[in-house]
Amino acid sequence: MTVYFVTGTDTDAGKTLATSALLCAAKDQQLSTLGLKPIASGSHTTADGLRNSDALALQAQSAPAVDYTTVNPWTFAPAIAPHLAASEAGHALNVNSVVESLTATLNDTPRDLTLIEGAGGWRVPLNEQDDFSDIPRLMQLPVILVVGLKLGCLNHARLTAEVIAADGLTLAGWVGSVVDPAFASDTARFDANIALLKNTLNAPCLGVIPHLAIADAVHARHALSLTALLNTPVLNQEAAL
Repeated sequence: MTVYFVTGTDTDAGKTLATSALLCAAKDQQLSTLGLKPIASGSHTTADGLRNSDALALQAQSAPAVDYTTVNPWTFAPAIAPHLAASEAGHALNVNSVVESLTATLNDTPRDLTLIEGAGGWRVPLNEQDDFSDIPRLMQLPVILVVGLKLGCLNHARLTAEVIAADGLTLAGWVGSVVDPAFASDTARFDANIALLKNTLNAPCLGVIPHLAIADAVHARHALSLTALLNTPVLNQEAAL
């Protein structure tokens, strides 16, 4: 069982697209998969209750299939910071409850590859004391960083990688996701930015997802490679969990 925590340089960096695409690529290799988004705000009302589009995308790439609440146990309607959405809904998020829930899910649903997607960037708060980053820190999970490729991404990516290391965690790989097509329009400059990220982020690049007309896992998976993840030794996560 290999488990990674997926974070981003910012909100809308392309975390869900990258996460679902990595899971889709794993399915192509006949691996069992599980995508988890424990906390999601910005959800819509359905006949089955609140549903979040990011969590649904991860559920669709989980094989064998799992029910929605396995993927996303905490779901909130407003598209605002999760700790505020939870507070407005009368819930109090705390890292221990989230870690307990995730640990139970991982023990009950072991898969070849499990990806746990956070919300926003590394320091998004769960409450006044806890941050999303406390989840992988307590679970001792290696991290995949999704870099939203746009103006300013070099600073955001390098600062995030530095704080992941400062928190004592391993950056296992990073994915570039073109969120601003204008940023990639000058090929030479774009390639220079990617080269700098490859040289300064102390982790393998798992691929660069272009700006897609149809931005879904099936189309994005072709831009990614699982080789570095599958060939890199990962700590004994069963012991850590």
